Amino acid sequence: MVDIYVRGKFVITMNKKREVLRDGCVAVEDGEIVAVGKCSELDKDFRGRAAEEVNAEKHIVLPGLINTHVHLVQGMLKACANYRKLISWLKECVWPLQGNMTQEEALASATLTILELIKSGTTSFLETGLVGRYGPDKIIETILKSGLRAAVSRHVMDMSGYALEKGALHEGLVEDGETSMKDTLRLYSKYHGREGRVYVWFGPRTPGAVSVELYREIVERAKELKTGITMHLAEVREDVEYTTKTFNMKPVDFAKWLGLVGPNVVLVHVVWVTDDEINTLAKTRTNVSHNPSSNGKLGSGIARVSDMLRAGVNVTLGTDGGPSNDNYDLIEEMHVAIILQNAYKMDPEALRAEDVLEMATIRGAEALGLSDKVGSIEVGKRADLITIKYWEPKLMPMNDPISHVVFAANGSHVQDVIVDGKIIMKNRNVLTLDEDEVLREVELRSSELFKRTGICVEPNIRYPLT
Repeated sequence: MVDIYVRGKFVITMNKKREVLRDGCVAVEDGEIVAVGKCSELDKDFRGRAAEEVNAEKHIVLPGLINTHVHLVQGMLKACANYRKLISWLKECVWPLQGNMTQEEALASATLTILELIKSGTTSFLETGLVGRYGPDKIIETILKSGLRAAVSRHVMDMSGYALEKGALHEGLVEDGETSMKDTLRLYSKYHGREGRVYVWFGPRTPGAVSVELYREIVERAKELKTGITMHLAEVREDVEYTTKTFNMKPVDFAKWLGLVGPNVVLVHVVWVTDDEINTLAKTRTNVSHNPSSNGKLGSGIARVSDMLRAGVNVTLGTDGGPSNDNYDLIEEMHVAIILQNAYKMDPEALRAEDVLEMATIRGAEALGLSDKVGSIEVGKRADLITIKYWEPKLMPMNDPISHVVFAANGSHVQDVIVDGKIIMKNRNVLTLDEDEVLREVELRSSELFKRTGICVEPNIRYPLT
């Protein structure tokens, strides 16, 4: 007997051959995939003999999605900072809201994000940077409770600027280098590797908020602890101006000078880079997290994703946060990524559906250092799977499963979510969190935060609300 037997119509394996199985089945035991193949071949051994059988005969089965850039505590800040460029967006709205959050508000916001990640098919994610005022321990405990897999970065900083603008960071978010480093190491000691699902990374703030000395200490500590680093880089033109004027280097050259490159590094956005910088990313095997919705909403630019992929850079996909995207739906992000890049390059083959699905699965797993465990449906890997129901007008007829996932589906089509061999959502019912309770808590806590700060209250709405 096995624990779970999934009977699908299509199984998108993302294995080395990139096989897609029609009438495919997957068997899971002790959290591990033990068989993948045609149902006609596997049924004799597993059908009727599993503790739980998932009927996905009108579904596409695919690896759980991997979101490489998430701001957990921004979940309840949607629509709170519209129509602004990045730095004013941060200074006037986002950072004041985050800098005034209580631990209860931060937890409510993070839990909302976690719930949305589950319901839209993300099974692993990279949190970009928690700080002490959020109560990171409770947030990590909630991740563990939810059943998701995550690399959780803790912000490290010793300055308060952004690019050339000194003192830009809200005072409620400012921490000194000793405090932020010590707490990162504490979280690493307490949670890294917990249940095989949570890992603690370093999350240095963007250049302008971290000294050269602290950046280099982060690099050494990460190497010593064999963990990862994630950082925003070259998101807007101001980032290029900062490293050029202050250090006479382009952003990627600056990161390389510091040692902030390599297979354990995920650089986020990476919009404003040159051909030489792209080649450096490829040669150093540095990972990039592409966030097209955020870059588009903030008017930051369009990253050269197809150029990076051709150069050999491991490009992955992230949603960023609530106020810069307004959702955490990685399926929708795949759609935005492909249509935006192909329009930008004026080439309908600049990116293909297969490319962006790789970015959201196996490439994401590589960036998190988990490609031996997740990212594809293969025997021996951990069972992180999702199912997408296609039996509806929007996704019919099912002429091409990968194309339909990327161009036509969205997170609301996800029906079942399995992480580490445990079903955490069944028929869109999340089993590990109380959805109504989460939503009620967010409604209460967000109202308190918005009233206290005067940000994102009704007078900000630009149309009559009756």
